[in-house]
Amino acid sequence: MLLGLLMFAPSASRQGLVPSSDSAFLDEIEHRALRYFSENTDPETGLTRDRAPSDGSPSRAPASIAASGFALTAWCVGADRGWLNKEVATKRALALLRFVDGSVAQEHGWIYHFIGIHSGEREWRSEASTIDTALFLQGALLAREYLGNPEVSALVDKIYERIDWIWALNGGRTLSHGWQPEKGFLADRWDSYSELLGMYLLGIGAPAKSLPAESWGAWRRGPVTVFGARTYINSPALFTHQYSHAWFDFRGTHDQYADYWKNSVDATLAQREWCATLSTRFNRWSTDLWGVTASDSARGYVNWGGPEASTDSLDGTVVPCAPGGSLPFAPKECLRALRRMLEVGGARVWGRYGFADAFNPQTGWVSNDVIAIDLGITLAMVENMRTGFCWKYFMRAPETRRAFELAGFERESPRSPFNSPVLARAALGMLNLQTYSHAWDESLVKTSRGSVRNRRPGAAPCPPFEGSNPALPPGNRGDLIAPVEEPRLRTGHRATA
Repeated sequence: MLLGLLMFAPSASRQGLVPSSDSAFLDEIEHRALRYFSENTDPETGLTRDRAPSDGSPSRAPASIAASGFALTAWCVGADRGWLNKEVATKRALALLRFVDGSVAQEHGWIYHFIGIHSGEREWRSEASTIDTALFLQGALLAREYLGNPEVSALVDKIYERIDWIWALNGGRTLSHGWQPEKGFLADRWDSYSELLGMYLLGIGAPAKSLPAESWGAWRRGPVTVFGARTYINSPALFTHQYSHAWFDFRGTHDQYADYWKNSVDATLAQREWCATLSTRFNRWSTDLWGVTASDSARGYVNWGGPEASTDSLDGTVVPCAPGGSLPFAPKECLRALRRMLEVGGARVWGRYGFADAFNPQTGWVSNDVIAIDLGITLAMVENMRTGFCWKYFMRAPETRRAFELAGFERESPRSPFNSPVLARAALGMLNLQTYSHAWDESLVKTSRGSVRNRRPGAAPCPPFEGSNPALPPGNRGDLIAPVEEPRLRTGHRATA
């Protein structure tokens, strides 16, 4: 039914859609993401909507506190790139921080996942979320370090100090996923590898009611996966390997357990190779067109990823923030994937805020929305790949340096290469080793976007399709200094609504 409408446009149209230089393309991605945060953030409260239609139509979604943390990051990146006046960035940060300090619903300092964008009240019976509060806090610390404004600094310090990390342990050794007034603490805990790295480090380095240093060793580094030549700690959805790295700089470091930077590199490249192996089922997938992480789909929101044992849930959908949020880990491979997504999907997937959240090159389905945290992780990681901006300023915070020291991080030494004991034990069969080319188990991976159960594959292949590539949609400058259609080149990056 869609096939006749989705034929490829002539090559010249595709070339007109995709910027010829990598620098111009990356400017487009960042600038359009910045536009999302500008247009979907309330000017009075500073809160940012969880999602919005990709064509710029008004959104009715509530705010999310994680989206608001990514907005703080976006204001700083935009100011540093000269796309946003630093005074405007500071004004926006202050609006949010003042409102979070005085009006946003919270419990023992932990902010509710979804909140009314005008009221700050809890929405949708959501939880006071540990991970979403941590994502907000990472953006807040970046703003404190970059903006250098005394009131911003005082508000961030106050919000950080009121968080009761010990309370969130709920009598255990690992943090709870959250708390609800109706039920108390959620049953799930942050007890195995996922996007939890940054959250635990924030707790260990906290100025008050901090986590004991021993909590860094309380969660499991597993499951370990072997895929091809890569052995690494796995969590199938790529966002779990990205979020902590948006702010914490793990490059060239390791603790007693693992090199988390290399782990994310391996996870990214393993997924690329895994997607290519599924090209007999999804004939559009390849080493140039790949990427699966939690996203919208034709049947709703899905927490998918890979490599994992089961491919039952897959339908050929690809997710731009999968390679977008992994750009620092594998720049050449991820940038090529983003370019290929734009070549294949055209203006149907490339709108006012950049890429649609997800699309299916097999069937022609395209998400109507963009999701703030998916745009946010892409924006942060594009900038980290290009300049290291977020890492540079965030790692100046004394809390982050204290956390690294207490957690036992060391700099890598060329004279004494680090070998992860976690991976070494797994290779000897002493852990629950998953080798996807040979055998699969039924482990459960918990993340902020839901749980993924590994099961045996078995689904019918989907038919191929062709995609269109009309001209770029027009943009709107808003209060950005430079319009996105003419980017200024500077010389010298869970369940959702």
